[in-house]
Amino acid sequence: MAKKPKRANVPQSSAEQPGSTEGITGPGKTAIGIGIGILVLGFFVLSFADPMGRNWAAHLSPFLILGGYALVGAGIFLPESNPSAAVPHAGVPGPGQRSS
Repeated sequence: MAKKPKRANVPQSSAEQPGSTEGITGPGKTAIGIGIGILVLGFFVLSFADPMGRNWAAHLSPFLILGGYALVGAGIFLPESNPSAAVPHAGVPGPGQRSS
């Protein structure tokens, strides 16, 4: 049996390090859930379309289905909203502000 070659000690990438914040955020999960709901609604509305495609359901369902897929895609990349980082502390002057 042949011996397996030893692996070089390669540092881990940032995605493999413990404590990494990669993944789908809370607002992203909400957007994905809403997008799936819109998809289900779009396919339900599509069931009312006539074969010639000349009623309201045939015109509305493609927009609902494509909008649902777009919202799911956007939810995957939606960043975490952090409102506390945007507001400076009262005692610390921000850039361009003078301290009293």
